[in-house]
Amino acid sequence: MHELAIAESIVAAVREKLADVPVRRVCVEVGRLSGVVPDALQFCFELATVGTTLDGAALDIVSRPGRGHCRDCAAEFDTDDFLALCDCGSADIEVFGGRELRIREVEVV
Repeated sequence: MHELAIAESIVAAVREKLADVPVRRVCVEVGRLSGVVPDALQFCFELATVGTTLDGAALDIVSRPGRGHCRDCAAEFDTDDFLALCDCGSADIEVFGGRELRIREVEVV
């Protein structure tokens, strides 16, 4: 379960920047093509925060859709599939969004 390693990295990054400041909430952006399961990340975040300044902090997850660009017709579209097809039928797609995994904001006490 790589979500535990991701949750631990989020906690480490926040603690590195805020040292001993108690944290109330962390908001992260997770792209639908990132391979991260939001429910698993939520569960793992609760485990990773125990005994830290983030203990009891809420984790808000903002889901970002995948975005594709058709190299044949130049259309841009949302997709949740790595093997996307454009409405024009082309499979010559560049995926340029939906792989995000970043901390958007941190709320302290």
